[in-house]
Formats: sequence, C-alpha cells, structure tokens
Amino acid sequence: MSRSAELFDRAKAVLPGGVNSPVRAFRAVGGTPFFVARARGACLTDVDGKTYLDYVCSWGPLILGHAHPAVLDAIRGAAERGWSYGAPCEAEVELAELVRQRMPSIEMIRFVNSGTEATMAAVRVARAATQRSVILKFEGCYHGHADSFLVKAGSGVATLGLPDSPGVPAALAELTVTVPFNDRPAVEDVFARRGKEIATVIVEPYVGNAGFIPPEPGFHAALRALCDRHGAVLIFDEVMTGFRVAPGGAAERLGVRADLTTLGKIIGGGLPVGAYGGRADLMRMVAPEGPVYQAGTLAGNPVAMAAGLATLRETERPGFYDGLERRTARLVAGIGDAARRHGVPASGGHAGSLWGVFFTAGPVRNFAQAKGSDVGLFARWHRAALARGVFLAPSAFEAGFVSSAHTDADIDFTIAQLDAALGEARAR
Repeated sequence: MSRSAELFDRAKAVLPGGVNSPVRAFRAVGGTPFFVARARGACLTDVDGKTYLDYVCSWGPLILGHAHPAVLDAIRGAAERGWSYGAPCEAEVELAELVRQRMPSIEMIRFVNSGTEATMAAVRVARAATQRSVILKFEGCYHGHADSFLVKAGSGVATLGLPDSPGVPAALAELTVTVPFNDRPAVEDVFARRGKEIATVIVEPYVGNAGFIPPEPGFHAALRALCDRHGAVLIFDEVMTGFRVAPGGAAERLGVRADLTTLGKIIGGGLPVGAYGGRADLMRMVAPEGPVYQAGTLAGNPVAMAAGLATLRETERPGFYDGLERRTARLVAGIGDAARRHGVPASGGHAGSLWGVFFTAGPVRNFAQAKGSDVGLFARWHRAALARGVFLAPSAFEAGFVSSAHTDADIDFTIAQLDAALGEARAR
C-alpha cells in the first residue's frame, strides 16, 4: 500500500470523507487522492516521492507557483515580527491601497478570512442598502458554502451530485432565485416579475466553479443596466477571477463596473484571505462606521497581508499577464488538437490564466450544457494524466490554472502527456 493510501485510510477515521474540502476526495474521478509532502514552482511532490505538474495551483491563488521566493521572504519577515495581533497593522492599509489602485471600483475594502465570508458579508450589505431580501444568482455559480448560496451551486456540490441545499431552511432557500448563466431574457423576466424584491445580483463574471464558462458579449452590461433600472446591487464574485483574468480582474477585462466585488485567492498569496469592497457609500454601512455588523479576529493578519502584497507586486512586472495568457492559450489549443486527433468532441476556453475543457461539442454557455459533457471520459483522462505526472482538478466541473512558474517546456510536456492520456482514456 502506498503512503498516500495509508494516510487516506487514517484520515477517513477522523475527517468526513477523509478530507477537509469535498473535491479533494477524488470521488468524481476515482482512485485515491495523493497526499502532498512539498511543493515548489509548478510542481507538487507527494508522500511517495512522485512529482506532478500542478494545474490546480491551490485552486487559484498560486499565480506565481508554489513557494515563490519573494512571497516566502515576505511570509518569513512578517512571521518574525509576530503572526497575529488582533490589532491594525500597516500591511493591511498597503494591500487595500494596492487593490484599489488595480480595481478602481473598489473605493473601500474590508479584509476577511475566506471567499465565503466575503460573499456572505457583501450580500448582507446589499440587503441592508436596498432593504430587500431576494438574491438572484446563476445556476452552477458557486459563491461559498453559506446557506443562501447552496441553491443550484456548482463546484463540489455538482461534482458529488448532492441535493441543492440540504440543511438549509426552505424559507431561506426561497429567498434565492436562480437562472441560467448567459440567459439575458431569463434575468429580464425575473426582474419584470420581482424587481422590487431583488436586493442583489451576484455572479462569477467568468464561471470557474462549473468548469470554465465565459460570458456572452454584453451579458454583464445587461446585468449592470437591469440593476441600475431596478435599484439592485450588482456583486461581482471575483474570488477566482480577481487578478487572474487581467491585472484589474474581470471588471477590467469586461469593462463593467460592479457595485461590490468579492476577492480572495491571490490577495493572500495562498494564505487564507478574502475581501469585499466597492462603492464607498455602501462600504460605509459596515461597522464600526455603519450598522451592518461583520467582524473577524484574524482578518487583516500581518502574515497574510504580507503574502498578498508580495504576490500582487510580482504580477506587476512587465509582460507578466501577456506571458501567462500566451501559455494558457497554447495549453488549451493543444488539448483541443489532441481531442480532434482522437475523435473526441471537446469545447475549451480561457481568460487570462483561468481555463477549462469540456468533453462535449459545445459551445458550453451554461451549467446545464456543462452537465451534458462526458464526465466518465474526463474521469478516465484525469487518472491517465495523473499517472503521467500531470495534476488536473479532480472534477469535470472545476476550472484549471496556469502559474508564472509554468514554463514553455512545461506546457509542451503537458500537451504531450494529456494527448497520450486522452488516447488511453478513449480506448477504455
């Protein structure tokens, strides 16, 4: 038995499903999850000594790759000065200023400890500002595990085939309205019927938690116009896309300004961090300046702030985003070429260094179409790729990531291995 298998057996006795986040259990792709011993650059090494090229990147935050020297130095330096104060520090002001510089729509910001906290708080602010209760979200979009969001959610809920919202009171679930992503007429219909009840529209600008799904041209501009017309708050959940798809996130790439934005992942450089921010009039409603209460003992802790600052500063190097986008585009194109060679219907895409491929003719524009892809083939492909040293997200309903640590040679190697893996998966 491998060391990973031994650890997984031990973990199942003390952790639900043997993991601390559901998708890690590999149930959607089969096999036993590997346990990581160490990581550096673009690679993970497991406890059995096998090394993998990593396209999960801790589910997005490691845009520089693992253990980047600049981030490591920043963490060490901060930790030497103490890693939790329960009081303000200079780094949180510096990171807030840097985020505002990169995302001008975020006039004020509040740091929290996770993306889920950020989305929960942003919705609370929107409800307080509008004095309304209904949330409009999109099928397959995942905004964390708060009760109101676990209605037709993507990510692990889709991967494991779980019911929409077990454990969520029906009365609370009824306050969440869902429509298909990219379906402008459906959104217009909901606003026509319930516009006076809708506090907020929350959306992943590029869906990454149902696999990678891009928006149709003009879709987010239509959301902006509808929110303006009906007095609702538009929230961009950029926990995944923020500083991934462009220097200023999806808002910059799409040219649409949200009222509130939620962030995470990269702004902590891989440490547990989230944030929400936006229009100053909305953010001034947050305690202690206003009546909307939200707090966190570890929020703005100096180590996480230092890691986030170091990460964002590295992404400001000339050509950083151009290089990432070029390598990501080449990876997606290479997978598409392999699919055609093996006679496999496939639909892929990317924005910046966020990417994904569905085994279906496509195009995939919503969650229903994503669920129509060949998840069995994906599972076989995943196992074959892993055996060849390439770690993809263990779900057909998760996006992938490329880091600046991935070289052109890494991309070449990956394309060749994924081509061979697809041939093997199709033959089975």
